[in-house]
Amino acid sequence: MFLSEVSAFAWLAVAFVAAIIEVSVPHFGFAFVGAGAIAAAATAFLGYGVPVQFGTFVLVLVLSIALLRTRLLARLSGRGVPSRTDALLGRHAIVTHAIDPTVGAGRVNVAGEDWAARSGEAIAAGDRVRVVGADGIVLEVTRV
Repeated sequence: MFLSEVSAFAWLAVAFVAAIIEVSVPHFGFAFVGAGAIAAAATAFLGYGVPVQFGTFVLVLVLSIALLRTRLLARLSGRGVPSRTDALLGRHAIVTHAIDPTVGAGRVNVAGEDWAARSGEAIAAGDRVRVVGADGIVLEVTRV
């Protein structure tokens, strides 16, 4: 009985270390090691031998990674840093420097801000356009 308790505490120590690493390191994976270690600690507490404990650890680790990791990452991960150009999609702009599709140069003014722009067609300065996309900080526009 003493050996199973020591083994259970050893597995709980592994789970504790995995929890500390999970919180400290920006990597999502040590929580699964902790879950496997807790399951192995339970099998140790029930009196099973080391091969069964290790098998339980590996089984829970692999199953939790296979079944839960992608779901948890999808749920926990945000959209990322929002783009400054996302708010401009669909808005109207005035061409301040003619847009030349062969050179890919031109500038537009959207809501008081000056932006580089390009289009599939030539658009003269002073024409009104609509923002339909963005490639980095270059707006893609079409005639209104």
